[in-house]
Amino acid sequence: MREFTNPPLASAPRAGGLADAVFDHAAEDPPRVVLGRKSEETGLWRDVTAAAFRDEVLAVAKGLLAQGVRFGDRVALMSRTRYEWTLLDFALWTVGAQVVPLYPTSSAEQVFWMLHDAQVTAVVVEHEDHAMTVGSVVDRLPLLRRLWQLDGDAVGELTRAGRDLDDEVVHRHRRAVTPSSVATVIYTSGTTGRPKGCVLSHANLMFEVDTVVRRWEPVFRSRRGDEASTLLFLPLAHVFGRMVQIAAIRGRVKLGHQPSLSAAALLPDLAAFRPTFFLAVPYVFEKVFHAARRTAEREGRAGPFDKAVDVAVKYAEALEARAFGTGPGPSAGLRVQHQLFDKLVYAKVREALGGRVRHAMSGGSAMDRRLGLFFAGAGVTVFEGYGLTECSAAATANPPERTRYGTVGQAVPGTAVRIADDGEVWLRGDHVFQGYLNDPEATDAVLRDGWLATGDLGSLDEDGYLTITGRKKEILVTSGGKSVSPSRLEERVRDHPLVAQCVVVGNDRPYVAALVTLDAEAVDHWLALRDKPRLPPAELVRDPDLETEVRRAVVAANTLVSQAESIRTFRILAHQFTEEHGLLTPSLKLKRKAIEEAYAAEVEALYP
Repeated sequence: MREFTNPPLASAPRAGGLADAVFDHAAEDPPRVVLGRKSEETGLWRDVTAAAFRDEVLAVAKGLLAQGVRFGDRVALMSRTRYEWTLLDFALWTVGAQVVPLYPTSSAEQVFWMLHDAQVTAVVVEHEDHAMTVGSVVDRLPLLRRLWQLDGDAVGELTRAGRDLDDEVVHRHRRAVTPSSVATVIYTSGTTGRPKGCVLSHANLMFEVDTVVRRWEPVFRSRRGDEASTLLFLPLAHVFGRMVQIAAIRGRVKLGHQPSLSAAALLPDLAAFRPTFFLAVPYVFEKVFHAARRTAEREGRAGPFDKAVDVAVKYAEALEARAFGTGPGPSAGLRVQHQLFDKLVYAKVREALGGRVRHAMSGGSAMDRRLGLFFAGAGVTVFEGYGLTECSAAATANPPERTRYGTVGQAVPGTAVRIADDGEVWLRGDHVFQGYLNDPEATDAVLRDGWLATGDLGSLDEDGYLTITGRKKEILVTSGGKSVSPSRLEERVRDHPLVAQCVVVGNDRPYVAALVTLDAEAVDHWLALRDKPRLPPAELVRDPDLETEVRRAVVAANTLVSQAESIRTFRILAHQFTEEHGLLTPSLKLKRKAIEEAYAAEVEALYP
């Protein structure tokens, strides 16, 4: 199939903006709990009602106007994921401002470029370090007039500043916002070159989230007797996290915030907040799975755990086959095995996610089919999807009633997907952005007769399910002329629990090779099980047993491709690629060119 179109569920919004939902919900159901807020002092969660949130948004909006923010102004937010980000987002939208999110890990030069390019007039930062970053470039930003610091009581300062302003002044601004008004300029994290500002309107985001909430109602609506809730831990500077935030507010789902993706910080808050669903990147699901297996190994139950995984996968595969009319569903024997392991294994996995999660959505990168099947068999159905900033987040996702694991699903309603002659994925729909800020040439390069050329390569099966196979710019061509898509190989190598990251190299080289980094927690566990001493990283990577384990991962990956495309050799590195060293984007994507430059000596050693 070369093209698949999914009819829209609803027409694009004709009036209003994103902030209207806050005021409408408060008017219709004031005592309804819409957010959970964690106390910094006690660590306990408290409820925030629709009326209370409306009052906070209104108070901050009045303060923004009193402090000089005007309709159409661009205001930057630089913070981790926290309650105040959502509060500021909707307050800024209430007065008709355009929000420019900045990753909290951005360098001074990155911050300068985005504030300069977007002509930002005010900035909200999280803490003093961020304030110093902005301060270091402020002399080159003549339009920047105001800076507020969240940890310096920015919300209180704004509330006090707007105390004497009449509410109606704010509402006049809010009523002036139309669907075509610009809501946000989100800069792509970019694996190469300067970030580009994606201009998204209120209509883009409203169409996106309303479509997703309506089509995936089983995800966003809790079971009878359960309050629908989600814990947001994705960065709000990324379009995926932003979509979750807006969907929760518009969909009347209780929203909590967690600023860290680390398992040590995230798992306790999942247990305390107890969401009914969440949206995440595959990394989170991989961490939960590997942590569960390490626990089983420590307790001497690795064998039963692996058997439970096999049963979960077969059970989910049987349900998948029944959904597509190619099988009868789980056999009686498989159902008995599944029921047994549900008590012994699967319930513990669900408990690690808070105990109430039954659905999740995954995006940002590809999820291994077997991992998705395991979670489905364990009682947590993960709907994998695909999208990008230029289309307001999700463009495709697996439908609730017919999930095809290992694909990123069908076009969301109101979207068309086309595979171009060169294999590139093209998209069309009301969620496609307005263009790149101040860059008509780049805009014209990706918007073609109403279609968005994504730069990703993929294929559509007979039912319109999309599989992403790589990036056009990342295709390697060996000196022998063989084209190789590195992503499939890298994902399969990363399936091994000891592997953290993998970068395949080989452009203009005689064969394909790889740089591999290790998961420190998994390696510590592996060493403890074998009574091996902990060595400095530079010595550890030369351990022959460890090298054998990584070689197994490479051999498994090579089964996916021809011999000419296979990884011939590899090098284990002592340290992981990090965002701090400029080797990852804030959304954890590999910066291939930067990695090859940083490890030029190691790459050369792969080709003696």
